[in-house]
Amino acid sequence: MIMETRYQRHIQLNEVGTEGQLKIKKAKVLVVGAGGLGCPALQYLTGAGVGVIGIMDPDMVSISNLQRQILFNENDLGKNKALSAKEHLQKLNSKVELKAFPIALNHDNAAEYIVKFDIVLDGTDNFYTRYLISDQCILHNKVMIYGALYKFEGQVSVFNYQNGPSYRCLFPSPPEAGIIPNCSEIGVLGVVSGIIGIYQATETIKVILELGTILNGKLLCINLLNHQSTILTLEKNQKEIDQINTHGTAIPIKNVDCFVDFELSLNQLSSKEKIKWIDVREHDELPRVNHLNPLSHTVSLDLLLNSKDKIIAFCKTGTRSKVFVQKMKNKGIKNCFSLKEGAEELKKWGLKTQN
Repeated sequence: MIMETRYQRHIQLNEVGTEGQLKIKKAKVLVVGAGGLGCPALQYLTGAGVGVIGIMDPDMVSISNLQRQILFNENDLGKNKALSAKEHLQKLNSKVELKAFPIALNHDNAAEYIVKFDIVLDGTDNFYTRYLISDQCILHNKVMIYGALYKFEGQVSVFNYQNGPSYRCLFPSPPEAGIIPNCSEIGVLGVVSGIIGIYQATETIKVILELGTILNGKLLCINLLNHQSTILTLEKNQKEIDQINTHGTAIPIKNVDCFVDFELSLNQLSSKEKIKWIDVREHDELPRVNHLNPLSHTVSLDLLLNSKDKIIAFCKTGTRSKVFVQKMKNKGIKNCFSLKEGAEELKKWGLKTQN
């Protein structure tokens, strides 16, 4: 009776009914990334009554997230996104089993987590994790719900559904590191992430119900600035899929997969550690970090090579610093890392900043 009352609007639909709602209840969906895409998708999947929902995200809620990640509020600042999302979503629907994983998906743990779910919703903003999800979905025959953002535009597709194309069929290889900026570097209109995330939730429910025209072998492209939308047809590239199955595990992607190995978050650092900070921003970028000058063009290579301290580079959001650290690694500097958070977050950790 409670189920019929809560999901009455679903059950009233001839295409869903009680049988369809039971399918939704039995489904297991892993949402990787509780950010701009993950937040709205999680809200609607929880409201719809998906039986088990996994939430995976190692990041902490920051003030800049609240412009589009409206599942969170100011009281969540500094909290882990996966744990905070679970707390809010449990209040929306206590009957859904919510599992929070406050960690990053990587090559060591991806199979362990993905195999436990039917569908993986990609709410990430980096190529490393996206290719990893795609490869594991191929290996374990899971459906991948893809979404991506760029300023006023978004993309949605469904990969590995009923022997359809995979993400690698669309993008066999990633772009060079630093070529395509993410939302934190280029910006995004907040509502775009909401709309694309809801599209992802919609496709997830359609896959569960085997309902309607699913974006299998199709890429939906939406431009909200001029209200243009296009659906592109994707061809299956069996060679790309076969190489994953032959390899037997996810294939690390060149140029960007190494970033995860030398990226550190503030919550992984101790204020007692001896750290040599390197600001790789331009001279006029704010906020200023007291006692530090932009050093990306003037830092001495010998100084870094001979340093016994941990070397951590940072920029506005963590993109340019990764490229800088990659160059340092190539020069033989092993103890160099990129700060995942940017200068805005340093003031919360202990390094004083000023506007």
